[in-house]
Amino acid sequence: MYKGYLVDKNLLAKDPHFAMGCKFCHKGDENGGTKESAHKNLVKRPSDNLKTCSMCHRQIADTYGKSLHYTTIGQRQGVMKRFSSEELKQFDEKVFQQSCRSCHASCGGCHVKAPAVGGISIGLIQGHKFIKKDEGKTCAFCHGGRVYPEYTGEYGGKPDVHYQKGMLCMDCHKKSDMHGDGTAYLSKQDVKDRPACTNCHRTLGQEAKLTTRAAHTRHTGKVTCYGCHSSAEYRQCSNCHLDTGSTAKPGFLLGLNPRDGKTLTTLRLIPTVRDSFKHAGIAMSNYDSLPNYWNTPAHNIRKRTDRTRSCDACHTDKAGFLTREGLFEKGSKANEGLIYNIKPIPIHK
Repeated sequence: MYKGYLVDKNLLAKDPHFAMGCKFCHKGDENGGTKESAHKNLVKRPSDNLKTCSMCHRQIADTYGKSLHYTTIGQRQGVMKRFSSEELKQFDEKVFQQSCRSCHASCGGCHVKAPAVGGISIGLIQGHKFIKKDEGKTCAFCHGGRVYPEYTGEYGGKPDVHYQKGMLCMDCHKKSDMHGDGTAYLSKQDVKDRPACTNCHRTLGQEAKLTTRAAHTRHTGKVTCYGCHSSAEYRQCSNCHLDTGSTAKPGFLLGLNPRDGKTLTTLRLIPTVRDSFKHAGIAMSNYDSLPNYWNTPAHNIRKRTDRTRSCDACHTDKAGFLTREGLFEKGSKANEGLIYNIKPIPIHK
């Protein structure tokens, strides 16, 4: 038997996942005496095929197979309106299945092995230990480009107040957000019971301070919580992944929510340029039908920010607002519809 396995030997007797041996999931030849012979026909990521995990975890695997983490269909839905019907067929065949789908989260991606992020992999978790939940690190493996460093303050701003109070991802995002609930949603926007600030903060009209109560009452339905309580700049992507790799810079943007066209909220630049899919022969005939900025739940919340301290920050200084001059260069014409010209507060004499 080949002796070069990277497994903590102490786990072999304790963890039931090893009861059937490595071959049960990874195939290969367990009688091989060399690495090459032992790894013949090896399946490196067995949980990419949900049938592997469903042998023991059938209900969870069946549900997860419909989840957005697994299907990644939300990425397709987010860009498909830019394509003609023929271009969409090309996108599905040449881009979505070959590129976007390669980022889907398998069971092992969260529960055993960390996927590579930015070309960096931390390898096996504790010698191939299967973990039920290790959210502080697990979520960051994939969401460590924007969300996690904003939440912890590692991106340069202040940490989210919830993080400072000891809260982690699954204090707001429940298991059904990870595994799905059995419904094949096309987008996270379709999920009705998504995390919301008002799930915990139900004090509208009952706030102790009169000014706070007035601000909440006046802005409810007009400005999202993030619009006032996002503490500082967050990560804005400045180019796409496909050719040159993604880069980012800090920025804070306020504008109309492109999903309803009326709510003021924090925006994040998603820089799909006109020739993003040129390599696949896709010109994006309907490029201008979607904006390059999308509403984002910035994970850097604070109770007090420049906007909660003073009305002037928005109504006089117009700090952080998306402007025509600041629009993404060579971006979509739809971006102009997100510009919100906030009015000064009328002074009654």
